[in-house]
Amino acid sequence: MGRVIAVANQKGGVGKTTTTINLGAALAEKQHYTLLLDCDPQGALSIGLGLPAYDLDLTLYSILTDTRIPIAAVTHHIRPHLDLVPANIDLATAELQLVAMMGREFILRDALASVRDRYEFVLIDCPPSLGLLTVNALAAADEILVPLQCEFLAMRGLDALVDTIARIQRRLNPKLQLFGIVPTLYNPHRVHSRAMLEKVRASYPTKLLDVIVKESVRFAEAPEQRRTIFEVDKHNDGAVAYRALAEVIINGRPADQTPTPSN
Repeated sequence: MGRVIAVANQKGGVGKTTTTINLGAALAEKQHYTLLLDCDPQGALSIGLGLPAYDLDLTLYSILTDTRIPIAAVTHHIRPHLDLVPANIDLATAELQLVAMMGREFILRDALASVRDRYEFVLIDCPPSLGLLTVNALAAADEILVPLQCEFLAMRGLDALVDTIARIQRRLNPKLQLFGIVPTLYNPHRVHSRAMLEKVRASYPTKLLDVIVKESVRFAEAPEQRRTIFEVDKHNDGAVAYRALAEVIINGRPADQTPTPSN
């Protein structure tokens, strides 16, 4: 049965979608069958991988609001070893509809049950909020990967996310685990970035992964071209980082592992 990993952080602009796309591509490059779920109404994951989500009739919204529709019916094969369940702006109304539904927190979990055996990894790109879409993702997930921009406001939001994870564990998904925190948009030449990384290391020493994704213009160029970082520049530091992150995901992480940033 495949591992379901929610890529989550309620703060926007920290690299969730970039991480989902490129971690998924790195896993697929290593020939691990991977499914990506776009759980953000902005549809950036879908668009960034070249799928015209706004023209589609069936998306993640369809399976969340009509449980008769199987997830396989909205799944697109987009790269070798890589599939995608897209989203578009329709998903923005799903939370209102979910409120009145029985077992609303578990609809995504139940939908995924029919396809988990087909994939080694399922990555869920969560929206920048802690609403019902994110709750569905966390109730469905085995693990959480937290991309964290190395700046003050993102660090503050991390504590709130950890509290939310604890509530989900108590009430909805006792098996849910925080796999780790991956620093993103890191600039080793900024004093502030280095200081924030040290704060994360001090606060979450066993959860900080031994991978740091540096800031790079390639991450802005890739989705504009509807490509992954590997298709834009396979030797870029970002490509190297996401290949390393894929190895950490595949092989697991020592409990006491902490990263040392490169200058």
